[in-house]
This record gives sequence, structure tokens and C-alpha cells, in this order.
Amino acid sequence: MRQEIGDVLRSIRQEEGRTLRDVSHDARVSLGYLSEVERGQKEASSELLASICAALNVPLAVMLFQVAERIAVAEGITIPDTVPAEFQQEFGTDELIGA
Repeated sequence: MRQEIGDVLRSIRQEEGRTLRDVSHDARVSLGYLSEVERGQKEASSELLASICAALNVPLAVMLFQVAERIAVAEGITIPDTVPAEFQQEFGTDELIGA
């Protein structure tokens, strides 16, 4: 999981054209530590992940969703992007979306 988190953070940072130094400064974390997190060598706390995501201007939930998708692929699981029909039948669509 550390590797997937690091890969996603690196991907987001690179997509924004940001340097490790820039993000580490904004997240208030050492450059070396951020580098280790991106390489999957350190396991970041939830507070640190929130700070890094804030520095990257990406919601923590979005980053974690991308990580979950990668893990699901690695495990051979398909995550539907819609509510499965059996849940719609059992619970009703309105209940699932909070209506």
C-alpha cells in the first residue's frame, strides 16, 4: 500500500509540474521524507498525507480513491463506477443516494 500511495502522490505532483522541494515546503515536511514517501519507503501518517494532499491541491479522498483503484487492479478486483443492480433492487436507488 505504501508503494501505491507513493506512486499516486508522485503522479499527481508531476502532473502539476511541481518539484519535490516545492511540495515539501508547502506541506511542511522534509524533502528527504517526502521523497521516501513517494518511493514507498516510509509510511506516512494520515495527518502527513492530508498535508501533502493540501500542498498538491487535491482532496485526500481523491488521492485515496486512486490508491484504492490501483490496489483493486493488483488484486484482480473490478470496482464498478455505478451502483450494482442487485443493490438497487434490494435497497432502492433513493436509499443508496441518500434521497
